[in-house]
Amino acid sequence: MDPRHSAQDVLRCTLCKTDLALMHCNVCHTHLCNYCVVIHFSDKSQAHNVVPIEQFLSTLSYPKCPNHPTKQCELHCKQCEIHICASCISFRKHFGHEIVDIFEDFEAKKEILKKGLQEIEKSLFPKYKEAATNIQTQKADQRKNSQKLTAELKKHGEALHKEIDMIIQTKQAEIDFMDSKHKAALDKQEDAINNTIIEMKQVIKDLKSLLDTSHISIVSKYQSRIEEFRKTPKKLKISLPNFKPVKVNRDRMLKLFGSLTPLSIETEEQVYAMRCQGAKSSPPNRPLLDVPQLITVLDTGCTSMFLYGVSCLSDEEIWTRGNDKKLKLYNMKGELLKTVQTKSGNGPVDTAVTRSGGLVFANCGDRSINLVSGTQIQTLITLRGWRPRGVCTTLSGDLLVSMDSDDKQSKVVRYSGSTEKQSIQRDDQGNPLYTSGDIKYLSENRNLDICVADCRAGSVVVVSGAGKLRFRYTGPLSKPRRSFYPYGITTDSQGNILTSDSRRIHMIDQDGHFLRYIDNSDLEWPCGLCVDSRDNLFVAESDTGKVKKVQYYQ
Repeated sequence: MDPRHSAQDVLRCTLCKTDLALMHCNVCHTHLCNYCVVIHFSDKSQAHNVVPIEQFLSTLSYPKCPNHPTKQCELHCKQCEIHICASCISFRKHFGHEIVDIFEDFEAKKEILKKGLQEIEKSLFPKYKEAATNIQTQKADQRKNSQKLTAELKKHGEALHKEIDMIIQTKQAEIDFMDSKHKAALDKQEDAINNTIIEMKQVIKDLKSLLDTSHISIVSKYQSRIEEFRKTPKKLKISLPNFKPVKVNRDRMLKLFGSLTPLSIETEEQVYAMRCQGAKSSPPNRPLLDVPQLITVLDTGCTSMFLYGVSCLSDEEIWTRGNDKKLKLYNMKGELLKTVQTKSGNGPVDTAVTRSGGLVFANCGDRSINLVSGTQIQTLITLRGWRPRGVCTTLSGDLLVSMDSDDKQSKVVRYSGSTEKQSIQRDDQGNPLYTSGDIKYLSENRNLDICVADCRAGSVVVVSGAGKLRFRYTGPLSKPRRSFYPYGITTDSQGNILTSDSRRIHMIDQDGHFLRYIDNSDLEWPCGLCVDSRDNLFVAESDTGKVKKVQYYQ
């Protein structure tokens, strides 16, 4: 049988996915039925080249079978990832493998290529162009900053030179003053000595004259001044000033002169890796209490509307969420501090506190993720074809949102702002990670694992930050089997996971091993969970409208 005929028999229209494809667009790589050809031509964004499907199939080149050279490969082995002919099926190496029509594999690969092309053209290529533009902007900023630094350095140098010149002038004035003072002292002593010399010369002359005279009366009247002259002048004791310069130390001068902050160049991947490394570092082990202690009971009065969620704003303030359109902020005294009314007619399905203290809430009714900041509500994300089921913030500041689609699929999506960064939906075997329907609360652990309470599946699903399945927790294996309906979920500073189930809390470690129950605080239908900075557990009871604060570490 000609494989092209086989392919044509099963080839369906790409648009309606029901009718047989009779035409093919070589420009858009799209199979079309007669009805959808008209719809396809209505797209005027590009010129289409539509040909009969037989003409398209005739252009296909089927490979020769390497094991049976006279035959064409009509089939594809998914496990071996090779093309085979019908005779190859009898080979033992393909026993039990999934064999598909080669054209089916061809179409699947073409679809992957098409999606890859679309992603490159619409997402990746523009990002790289934007990155190239950013580089030019950064280069311009670098040049401006370098010029700014040089100008500031020169200005600072000139200021220092001016200060040094002023210091030199001041010191020179001190030298001039000391010189004048020193000279005045010397001049005064010199004048006194010179005057005494003149007087001594006169005395010498007088004495010589008396020695030559014979007048007794004149000699008798003479008063000797020898004692006065014996007091010879003393030499002035003067300590001459010295200049003691401070030893020039280059390191000290650089420190006094000023410093430049270091240049830091990091990629987003390096920043995230550093954050991950910090998150994975092991905290000091904290011993558990033998019996958890009930510390505080806060009555919100939310009984008629049920109390579903609680989020810690701080150690002293908590946000609560009931089955209405109001978000309420309480302190530990039970005082209502703030009420926020949501815009839509539906109550929020989950809340989370951002690192900056804002409140994010997911609204299933209008398919939105919103931020409460002050008195303002801002819509961050609006989903298309999906409904949010849970939301949490991460160590990196991203948002994780669990969601269900209109066609009953389920996934977890990571957002940076409003930009989708990651989608987690299936395991390595292509199986769904999560069931569809019901609330799916989630929490990021300190090792960056993503923990989802899948109530309908009766399991806590834990994947790595990269989206790889690590384990499913379905209850303690050592205990008698019972129904397990995980609802609220949170993680603490030790990397342990806490999830609410009926009338108790399960506590497991980050590898899925059961640690203990918290079930001694008269818990009545615990729903929402959160922990504060001291690892105190807050439990929102749906039926009583109470929030219970429980200590479980020493």
